[in-house]
Amino acid sequence: MVLSRRGSGSITLPSGQTLAMHTRTHEEDVLPHATKKYVAFGFYEDPVRLISEISLPVMIARTMSDHLRRLETLFTLTPQRMRIIVEAFKDTLEAGLEKPDQIVPMFPTYVFGWPTGKEHGEFLAVDLGGTNLRVCLVTVQGDGKFEMTQSKYRLTEEQKQEDGQKLFDFCAECLKTFIDNSLSEGHGQFQVAEGQKIPLGFTFSYPCLQERIDHGVLIRWTKGFGAANTEGRDVAAMFRESLEKYKLPVELTALINDTTGTLIASHYVDPRTKIACIFGTGCNAAYMEHVKDIPKLNGLGIDGSADIAINCEWGAFDSFEHEHLPRTKYDIIVDESSNKPGEQAFEKLISGRYLGEVLRLIICELIDEGVLFLGQNTYKLENPYVFDTAFLSLMESDPTDELLMIIGIFSHFFAVETTLAERQFFRALAKLIGRRAARLSACGIAAIVSKMGYLEEGCVVGADGSLYNKYPGFADRIHEGLFDIFGERGRNIITKHAEDGSGVGSAIIASMTKKRKDDGLYPNV
Repeated sequence: MVLSRRGSGSITLPSGQTLAMHTRTHEEDVLPHATKKYVAFGFYEDPVRLISEISLPVMIARTMSDHLRRLETLFTLTPQRMRIIVEAFKDTLEAGLEKPDQIVPMFPTYVFGWPTGKEHGEFLAVDLGGTNLRVCLVTVQGDGKFEMTQSKYRLTEEQKQEDGQKLFDFCAECLKTFIDNSLSEGHGQFQVAEGQKIPLGFTFSYPCLQERIDHGVLIRWTKGFGAANTEGRDVAAMFRESLEKYKLPVELTALINDTTGTLIASHYVDPRTKIACIFGTGCNAAYMEHVKDIPKLNGLGIDGSADIAINCEWGAFDSFEHEHLPRTKYDIIVDESSNKPGEQAFEKLISGRYLGEVLRLIICELIDEGVLFLGQNTYKLENPYVFDTAFLSLMESDPTDELLMIIGIFSHFFAVETTLAERQFFRALAKLIGRRAARLSACGIAAIVSKMGYLEEGCVVGADGSLYNKYPGFADRIHEGLFDIFGERGRNIITKHAEDGSGVGSAIIASMTKKRKDDGLYPNV
């Protein structure tokens, strides 16, 4: 029979086989966007010619559509599943507060209470980051206002790996340069009297076990550092030794994590802030907890009615056992091929370091199955972590009909040409991976909100990091996730771009700590 322009029919092939067909005049799927003459088979009057001209790209396009539906199932988090994750997350947070050495460690930071907003004075801050060392002079002016002068110093790969004391000597040397050059030019009315020491906050955002605010034993290096003779030692004491070596008029008042600094700085500017989160290369959260609800602090003589900031280190949630998070086979490959298999399970699903790698693994799988890039050399896609998460951000934000940004990414970085169907597939896949990361991030926020009872009154979450700041729609997807978890009340939780925790937060904490010690409040912690 001759195939009609619409409806079903069948033809007999020269081989004697019967082929059933169903045709439509419009495209069944937005993805893939196959050429219309191949989708609407009725454009042909000769069925044998039709079969000979059904091109491979059409079959591939249909296969991409099938894969997209499969991946949607894998990467989509339903509201019910999110609520189950939130409950498990809450239990894990409670376990970390109850006793030490838990999966999510819930480190007390010995930052007591919120800033009053009346803090005044000039304070130094040193931020040892993953790429740069930053030195800041922060003038805290009260009423949520501040001024900051800063300098950055590039860290070499050698400095990250050589002896730890040399690294801290470099930090002290840069601080001396900053004091000698910047402060001598008369910024503000900053003067150091004879015998006076300037309070210094040291932002050291690596996992540390603290027994007091100016102390911290490095548990392990992260972010590519490997400085010898440092892990297991008090990094505050090591830095203090370097400060004395250069005879600097400073007093290391507080050792803080950047997430804790973000919490304090954001609250200083907006007192509605109750939680701070970092969503970047890594992920973490901090919030203020009641001392009476932290059993592992019993015996320190701290008033139970006091509040203390907790550095959650929540990237470790669901590590080792993997009971709660919806890991796909691609996530498992990422984990097992990492330098720390089994660890940081939550972080590996949502942080900027890993999202591009998940997409690359899916692409490589479909290349192996003969679905993508037929006839092209794809060796440049075979190296782990060559697909940066920034590419996902660019793919999602591509405003052109032909998705020209995606053409540029694949041709420039990987020397492969793409069809429109492939580009649409990649953008849809990026959205799935990015949306899952944001919705899992909402689960972590919801766990703290639920635990602390912030839902009815509402609160602001100070958020920072490259994912939150640069990934299109990330904040909106977090808010969508909070609504799916809590319903209408989820709108009471608002995320907001955070203040500079590593500089401003560190200085404000130095101010708070100095006042606390001057007042004789918990002088030993």
